[in-house]
Amino acid sequence: MKLLEQLFDHPRAGLLLLRWTLALLMILHGVAKVMNGVDGIEGMLQARGLPGWLAYGAYLGELVAPLLLLAGVWIVPAALLIVVNMVFAVGLAHMGHWLQLTNSGGWRLELQAFFFVTALVVALTHRQQR
Repeated sequence: MKLLEQLFDHPRAGLLLLRWTLALLMILHGVAKVMNGVDGIEGMLQARGLPGWLAYGAYLGELVAPLLLLAGVWIVPAALLIVVNMVFAVGLAHMGHWLQLTNSGGWRLELQAFFFVTALVVALTHRQQR
């Protein structure tokens, strides 16, 4: 038991792994936005009476913020940008999915919940180097 404790008692490494996982998985969504544009998001925003230019915020939340997380700079603001990004994503595209399950039994919003909660954990647990 002592050996396991020694092998796995590395909270800073665990938080780094969580931060990098969040960043790398979110960047893939950002790359899709670069390749396909944000017209769909713009349309959803305008349908709700919001300005279409807010769609460009997806680039901040899905590319810039994850790159900052990978670089280890402005970690808390970057993580909070991802939180806001996920609030918009759920609010615009997933409001009807709260109580739905997928065909394999998972929660329909599990990916969005993962991004949201992981970004919150990264923001809440980051400690500045002293």
